[in-house]
Amino acid sequence: VQLVEFGGGLVQAGGFLRLSCAASGFIFKFNAMGWYRQAPGKQREFVASIASSGSANYADSVKGRFTISRDNARRTMYLQMNSLKPEDTAVYYCSRLNTSAWGQGTQVTVSS
Repeated sequence: VQLVEFGGGLVQAGGFLRLSCAASGFIFKFNAMGWYRQAPGKQREFVASIASSGSANYADSVKGRFTISRDNARRTMYLQMNSLKPEDTAVYYCSRLNTSAWGQGTQVTVSS
């Protein structure tokens, strides 16, 4: 199993980024996937998840600003992040839910 995140970077508050997670080594379309994040000095927290059906859930802190999606043909999951805030600064991780599979993380930094 391999999960690789792309798309992090430095952006000003109010800006946007799109994260991607490329998956391999398992049947992607049958698995629920999720995004988590970890800010310095804080525990890793849930951001969003998407079921194999496409049904999505979001943390209250990102609801209305972030959109999770998936392309099963490309074995890729996405996180569109709009209206970014400095408090969104963290390392963002891709996860195959209900397993121990995680990506290496991608840094998102939002400047004020």
